[in-house]
Amino acid sequence: MHNNQPIGLFDSGIGGTSIWKAIHSLLPNESTIYLADSKNAPYGEKSKEAILALSKKNTEYLLQQGCKIIVVACNTATTNAIKELRAAYDVPFIGIEPAIKPAALSSKTQTIGILATKGTLSSELFNKAVEVYQTTKIVEQIGHGLVELIEAGEIHSSEMQVLLKRYLEPMIAANIDYLVLGCSHYPYLIPEIKKILPAHIQIIDSGEAVARQTMAVLQDKVGLHDSSLATPIFYTNTNPAVLAELIGANYSVNQLDF
Repeated sequence: MHNNQPIGLFDSGIGGTSIWKAIHSLLPNESTIYLADSKNAPYGEKSKEAILALSKKNTEYLLQQGCKIIVVACNTATTNAIKELRAAYDVPFIGIEPAIKPAALSSKTQTIGILATKGTLSSELFNKAVEVYQTTKIVEQIGHGLVELIEAGEIHSSEMQVLLKRYLEPMIAANIDYLVLGCSHYPYLIPEIKKILPAHIQIIDSGEAVARQTMAVLQDKVGLHDSSLATPIFYTNTNPAVLAELIGANYSVNQLDF
């Protein structure tokens, strides 16, 4: 079964490109359209109603471009809106959730940390996931200010280091052995996080799992691209420079008012 329509991805900014990279690596022949709603980043500080409205707006734009499947490359949008998106639109949706399960099942200290946005940590979907692992202590930390610094291209700044130390040191003191990154922006912080965490603490993000799930749904229900002529398309509604720096010189970024 073949389907040469593109895969659509959206995020509250540039962070979901970490998910795009995992999908593009696994499915290099697929056409992709990535929508970076940086103007409204971060979603994690907004109300559920606002997150849902923005998620619908992004979805409708991608559907207008003929996308065959939508990847919600944003933890906050997934945990607050994916149920409603699936009910409203006749297209498969792939969500991204914090990888609590592999961390909880692998933890030797029975203590894991999760760094995420307020919108993710306060969501019903996240709290239902946490309830399953009641024997594991989960140290939650809202990453106030991290998305804003990433969006500003300040990943390696001294301000970022100060924030990360403030958020991670209590987790280290609590004896975590796994750190779950609960925001698609955060994988870009892994080099900085590794400077702070002891070497035995494992870092988990959701990119590869989302890519595998996307491939499975395409194979089973939608259809794969049958050629290798795919060209990724990137859109942002702010200055394209930071997004262009993250994805590399091989791809162009289009500025779009949406």
